[in-house]
Amino acid sequence: MTSIWEQCLADNEGNNTETIQCMFEKSKEYTDASVQNVAAGVDAFYLIFAGALVYFMQTGFAMLCAGSIRAKNCKNVLLWNLLDSCGGALAFWSVGYAFAYGGDTEGGPTTFIGNSYFFLIGLEDLHLWFFQFAFACALSSIVAGTVAERCKMQAYLLYSGFLCGFVYPVAAHAFWAYQGFLSPGNANPLFGVGAVDLAGSGPVHMTGGVLALVMAVILGPRMGRFYDENGAPYDEPRDIPGHSVALQFLGTFCLWFGWYGFNPGSTLTIASSNRGSVAALAAVNTSLGAAAGAVSAMFTASILEERRTGVVTYDLTNAMNGCLTGLVAVTAPCASVEPWAGFAIGVCAGWVYLTGSWLLVKYKIDDAVDAIPVHMGGGMWGVLATGLFSSEPRLNEAYGITEHIGWFYEWGRGSANFNLMGAQIVAVLFVIAWVVGIMGPYIWILNYFNMLRVDPLEEKVGMDISRHKGPAYVADDDNKEHVMELEQRRSSRQLDVSRSRSGRFSKKSAKQEPVEEPHQDEPVMQNEESA
Repeated sequence: MTSIWEQCLADNEGNNTETIQCMFEKSKEYTDASVQNVAAGVDAFYLIFAGALVYFMQTGFAMLCAGSIRAKNCKNVLLWNLLDSCGGALAFWSVGYAFAYGGDTEGGPTTFIGNSYFFLIGLEDLHLWFFQFAFACALSSIVAGTVAERCKMQAYLLYSGFLCGFVYPVAAHAFWAYQGFLSPGNANPLFGVGAVDLAGSGPVHMTGGVLALVMAVILGPRMGRFYDENGAPYDEPRDIPGHSVALQFLGTFCLWFGWYGFNPGSTLTIASSNRGSVAALAAVNTSLGAAAGAVSAMFTASILEERRTGVVTYDLTNAMNGCLTGLVAVTAPCASVEPWAGFAIGVCAGWVYLTGSWLLVKYKIDDAVDAIPVHMGGGMWGVLATGLFSSEPRLNEAYGITEHIGWFYEWGRGSANFNLMGAQIVAVLFVIAWVVGIMGPYIWILNYFNMLRVDPLEEKVGMDISRHKGPAYVADDDNKEHVMELEQRRSSRQLDVSRSRSGRFSKKSAKQEPVEEPHQDEPVMQNEESA
């Protein structure tokens, strides 16, 4: 390999001045290329590391959901969370990423959906897929807790694959692709600015929260939550406490930890002082939003209870869900608001959670983990708060936006400019309309064909015993009666099938005629078949 000195010396035939000038220019080119290569490697590693943190949130979702439900459904919800990752990976690999970002070019015309990179064919920047795949898995797991203890496995798998493969990618394309109609990077952004959402209060959390609401309404509440066995409403709703507060707490902290990949990682690059500053601000606001949300929800609930009953208590569940709502809310504005605003957004997020949780009970909508107020309510507030609190210096640093800023700051500079706030409102309406319009009919069809809700007896017994070959823990003695009833029913069905296969009954007669119980001295059917 020829050195720079030898190459310049040969090109300039011994002219010292030109040789030195040549060496200087080529050294600069070589250095610039080396720096760019190192920067590209650092950016790729940063995104892989951030994606791993986001993916670790699956542990948080699994622990939080498992702890929030009864022990008899623990294995079921853990399997759901595992299959979220498996199904989400396959769906996002095959079509999801293509629909979200395929064919996206800066300066291109506005498009509704992507159209290339199916099965990742032609995609070179695979670290981008990994990071976005982790987002898709997180979104899918949001709904698991809401529909836990009563949703069929087949319905969950069908909805999860459709969500990761189509519904979420279209929302992500609208917000984050250069050619998305809500994207600030669009050649002609909405209202001259586009909707600002760094990490997904809208396309991720609101999408999951709205879908959770749709499924909860169509699926109906768990047995014994709002109505008795005859369908008569209780005077007061009955709590169905989860079986492990420790798991809920562990899940909450796992989610908070993973959020440091979710928000700072959404800068997508880190190898520059500008991107480093934006990522650092996102991390600070993430911390403040979570802390403020937890404190706000817990102490507000304590004050209200003291005013009502005269007794002060401190609810851990309110603190944990307030923390998560604060994290959801600060996800959109984490790179465009000052730290004091991140704190204020978190405080309001705690109140959003308490209000949303109260409304669910008021309207008899059953959500085992309160995912609807956390993700739908927190996500909606986060998108709107971005339109209120985003400052000009932060918007300029993160997005290059200076003309249209947060509405509160517009007042400060004597303007009534509503462009950014208007774009944020449109973004909220788009997510609601898109999810309800697509997933509403989809879930209704599943319910119409009896593919959505489990059998009432199976719900009483629990999904672990009825569908997953035994309980996660030692079986509860109070549940033995329902377990025996389920076993007797299934034994009767197996007897029908066994007799039909042996030729003793035709299919038609097996359905129309009652099954005869064998006498005490009659050999069991298995012996008849083997004879």
